[in-house]
Amino acid sequence: MKILTSLALAALATISASAQDKKPQIQVLSDIKFSGYVMTQFQASDQEDKESNSFNIRMVRMALEGRLLQDFYWKVQIQANGNTSNLGSSPRMVDAFAEWQKYDAFKIKAGQFKRPFSFENPMHPITQGFMGYSQNITKLSGFSDRVGEHASNGRDVGVQIQGDFLKNNAGRNLVHYQVGVFNGQGTNQKDVDQRKDIIGGAWVMPIKGLRIGAFGWTGSYARKGTWTEVDANGNTHDKSGVRSVSKNRYAFSAEYAANDWTVRSEYIHSQGYGFKQSMSSGKETDCNINYAAGDKADGFYALMIAPVVSKKLYAKARYDIYRPRAEWSTSKTNYEIGANYWIGKSIMIGAEYVRVNDRSLKKHDYNMVDVELDVKF
Repeated sequence: MKILTSLALAALATISASAQDKKPQIQVLSDIKFSGYVMTQFQASDQEDKESNSFNIRMVRMALEGRLLQDFYWKVQIQANGNTSNLGSSPRMVDAFAEWQKYDAFKIKAGQFKRPFSFENPMHPITQGFMGYSQNITKLSGFSDRVGEHASNGRDVGVQIQGDFLKNNAGRNLVHYQVGVFNGQGTNQKDVDQRKDIIGGAWVMPIKGLRIGAFGWTGSYARKGTWTEVDANGNTHDKSGVRSVSKNRYAFSAEYAANDWTVRSEYIHSQGYGFKQSMSSGKETDCNINYAAGDKADGFYALMIAPVVSKKLYAKARYDIYRPRAEWSTSKTNYEIGANYWIGKSIMIGAEYVRVNDRSLKKHDYNMVDVELDVKF
């Protein structure tokens, strides 16, 4: 909050000074905008031995954004809900970046922001439309990542270039590219093993509303701590230092979003082990690797959001499968149907029923219900 307050005061001071000085001058800060959203949730599940039903504040965020010296766009965003018990749930900075946007075909962004991987990762959580991001996005794009990284909302710290080019006769760009270099440690963390993540993607837009793309990601996630190794004779040895696990991933994506319809599908494949303990568990110095979980995982989803009453009422459905060991015996599949109702442009009521098939459980099938009231301001 201190950062947001300071930036707001700086912006007001700049605007005030410009109003008092009649001489022409360059406005350092302009188009300052304060925004945010609140997502409230009721969710119930009849999973055997884990039955639950509860109200929840899914997310509260506040942001300041604007222009800096005309060619630069900047944004600072915090997530305010949660407590201070750990990195995953505490109030924290999620975005803090600036982007030079002078040329459409070549923009440079630096700071903390969304990783350039998949179509769904950078989407607003309200307009994304469902009770949460798809499982493959959550586990393989840095939300609650399988490597054991703390919850990072798909973000990291780094530098990225991106752009759009090859305009058609109507002036619409047909190709987009993006590539970045990141710490590989998630939000608000310095690099640990001095290896960087390289993430990039590109897509084509042959007709309005349609994009078809591919993404790649190579890098590592590291910790400094202790672990136990077993030699060829079965003897155990305690070790300490920095230990890394690899992240080698690719994704194929397709989306049509036009005429009030949204149809989207993505497949993601990952190679690389993860740590046994997640960082948010409070055991961030535990460097034991979860070999039993395997070094491959993948996931796929396909969804549709269709207008019933244009700009107001939508029906939705999603098929969402994730395989934590890239084996069918470990698959978890969500079959989802529901509806979203918009009150104006700022309030959405969403509801969905989910039939879950989780083959890792003794009783594979159970049901979930999710109802949300989301407000943007």
